[in-house]
Amino acid sequence: MYRTALRNVLAHKGRLLMTALAVMLGTAFVAGTLVFTDTLGNALRSQSAKSYTDIAVTVSDRGAVGKGYDHGGRTAGGPALTEDTRKALAALPGAAEARGVVSGFAGIADRKGALIGNGFSTTGTNYVPGADGTDPRYPLVEGQGPKNAKEIALDRKTAEKGGYRVGDTVRVAVNGPVMELKLTGTLRTNDPRVVSGGSLAAFDTATAQQLYLSPGRFAEIDVKGKPGADDTALLTAVKQAVPQGEAIEARTGRDLAAEQDRMIEAGTKGMSSALLVFAGIALFVGVFIIANTFTMLVAQRTRELALLRAVGASRKQITRSVLLEALAVGLSASVAGLVAGVGIAAGLRALLNGPLEANLPDGPLVIGPSTVLTAIGVGVAVTVLAAWLPARRASRIAPVAAMSSVEQPATQKSLRVRNAIGLLFAAAGVGGLLAGSADKEVKLVGLGAGALLIGVFVLTPLLSRPLIALFAPLLRKLYGTPGKLARENAVRNPRRTAATASALTIGVTLITALTVVGASVNKAVDEATASDLKADYTVAMQNFSMLSPEVATQIARAPGVTAMSVVRHVPVETGADGDTEWLTGVDANTIDRLATLKVKEGAADALQQGKLLITAGRAQSIGLKVGSTLAVTYPDGTQGSLVVGGLLEADSGLTGLVAPDAVVGPHASAGTGLDKVLVKGANGADAKLKQALRDATGGNPLIAVKGEKDVKAENRQMVTAVLTIMYGLLGMSVVIAVLGVVNTMAMSVFERRREIGMLRAIGLDRRGIGRMVRLESLVIALFGGVVGVLLGIVTAWAGIRTLTDSFRNITTVIPPVQVLVFLLAAALIGLLAALWPARRAARTDILSAIKSE
Repeated sequence: MYRTALRNVLAHKGRLLMTALAVMLGTAFVAGTLVFTDTLGNALRSQSAKSYTDIAVTVSDRGAVGKGYDHGGRTAGGPALTEDTRKALAALPGAAEARGVVSGFAGIADRKGALIGNGFSTTGTNYVPGADGTDPRYPLVEGQGPKNAKEIALDRKTAEKGGYRVGDTVRVAVNGPVMELKLTGTLRTNDPRVVSGGSLAAFDTATAQQLYLSPGRFAEIDVKGKPGADDTALLTAVKQAVPQGEAIEARTGRDLAAEQDRMIEAGTKGMSSALLVFAGIALFVGVFIIANTFTMLVAQRTRELALLRAVGASRKQITRSVLLEALAVGLSASVAGLVAGVGIAAGLRALLNGPLEANLPDGPLVIGPSTVLTAIGVGVAVTVLAAWLPARRASRIAPVAAMSSVEQPATQKSLRVRNAIGLLFAAAGVGGLLAGSADKEVKLVGLGAGALLIGVFVLTPLLSRPLIALFAPLLRKLYGTPGKLARENAVRNPRRTAATASALTIGVTLITALTVVGASVNKAVDEATASDLKADYTVAMQNFSMLSPEVATQIARAPGVTAMSVVRHVPVETGADGDTEWLTGVDANTIDRLATLKVKEGAADALQQGKLLITAGRAQSIGLKVGSTLAVTYPDGTQGSLVVGGLLEADSGLTGLVAPDAVVGPHASAGTGLDKVLVKGANGADAKLKQALRDATGGNPLIAVKGEKDVKAENRQMVTAVLTIMYGLLGMSVVIAVLGVVNTMAMSVFERRREIGMLRAIGLDRRGIGRMVRLESLVIALFGGVVGVLLGIVTAWAGIRTLTDSFRNITTVIPPVQVLVFLLAAALIGLLAALWPARRAARTDILSAIKSE
């Protein structure tokens, strides 16, 4: 039986090719994911380790909050790390040197004034030259380091992006006016934030302290140990030498590197898990193809298997024979998939570092034993499990009865059982979707969607006849006999049609659901932006840090500005338990012209009376009503009370606790900035006003001036980016589904070889035969596409119902153009997949086909 199984594999190489390709692609996705994430994690750890090679002990001052970062209003009191501290640490036994570190953000403008980098990794630091005038942490590429407040050095890539050379003038913004500094040199750095696409600006130490902290103060001191010095002993000495305080913390470089490694491992593990979900989808699609292929092979070899039973083969031997064939196919395809996966990982890294400019760190490809075992194990297991039911069906072939027919049709009893199971799953799925959408439980919606998908897949043979019948009149009218034959062939074997269409249905379902959710979220955000924002422009920092309070004064003097309001969020302690609430400060006299405030109860002019507005739901949860007094402790430590003057509806432009900034601002801690400034102009949102606001803020590259269209476009860009990534990851499952259609049609042509010969003999020409096969494939693909679109819309509807708390007034939006594109794409897939089988069928020799068995 082992020899028989091997012979069958070799005898049906062509028919098993598409199955092997499906397994190979699914396994390649798994292997590529594991290799890529292992490689990325190893490269990041290697790069991170370089950052700590010269650090034995690090002392950090958590109280040294940089200017513009202090959103929480914390004060920077208590002991601090100073130059005296640095000298004391450098003089410790076992310490070779001690480096004071100052850091913050620094926006670099290119020659057009646009920000270089992503806004979140615009890093500024201090350049610490040694005896030779260079800083070993930041090796020079050319030029020299900065020496005074008029000079700056940049990392090499940032200088190249901005088109700067040594000696040029660079526009730099920190948390104040834009500075124009002379570029003295370019640097290299291992800082992951910079390597991954950020920017680095280096100032001399005194300038960095002035910009980010205060003169003579450091945020961190890194101690380098002497050769052979014990880090633990040095740590003990450092702890005794530094000022004592809750904000001062000392740790070894080894501990910091280990913590960074854990963070990297967690991040890459999360990425790997997300990618493996899509690899699992691709493999799940492959299951349909594998099961379909072996079902057709078993049907075509009915006589052969019956003869084996007649000469003494047991049912177990027949089952094992088919499973051995699956094992051989799965093993060979999985090995090929592993090799392809390594290529995918290498190509993905090259793509990200090339056109997409992700700037991932370099490093060797990591192919671990677990990756090899996982990829091959998954591929083999999926193939063998998918072939198990066809193998059991093969073992039930009776020795005598089977020899009288080429194929045993499924019994009505088996289809009734299948339909009953499918109805149970579908009913459970619908119930889960309804319950989950009503209770806003995402997990329940997910379980319901899964159960519904399984139920529909099981019911697909039952659904295929009525749905495909819808195409019958059109096929007969446009294509005559070939169209009628295509429809009959499509419904002749509902199990086969179901398995072929289901593979395509999975991809279409997921893509449709994502598209509907994306369109619904975009519409909800657009409507919320239009209704909440009356201001023509919003001025805010691009990296979500705080605007300097002076910006509001500059904007107020800009030509064309008729109304403006700051928006400032500060934490206040409320109640006996000291719970923290975020209090929003706004300009009481102008905010109604700049944002929508829907007062549900109380005085509409409560803010002008110096009173508090609070969202009705929040007021109820903490026991407040109109006229109540809320005791608060402000960030500067002072206590006060706010009288509730009105309750806001949940869909107001500002929610939570809103008070006049005249009350909030004086109690904000030193260094606390503004979240944004809302502006209205005399002539609306025109280019002249936008430029005036840019000029008023000094052309600061970190400050963004956004109108309603800009905000909507930014929101849509984020949703579109996520959808694009999802589409790309689901692309593999669609490719595998295409292989399934090709495989089914090719094997169907071989199976119906005599029938095709008879059709040719009675007058159907080659063009008619080819058209018949193409139309059959088209009908099956459209059937899968229609079911997928319907399932996707239903699943998306339930999922969107769970988002009503996050996106108010969100409704299900079905984009007709995209849905039509998906159906047309399914039709195109059906036509393309049938090209080779149709050509093969059209070239069938009439006499040899009629004589075939």
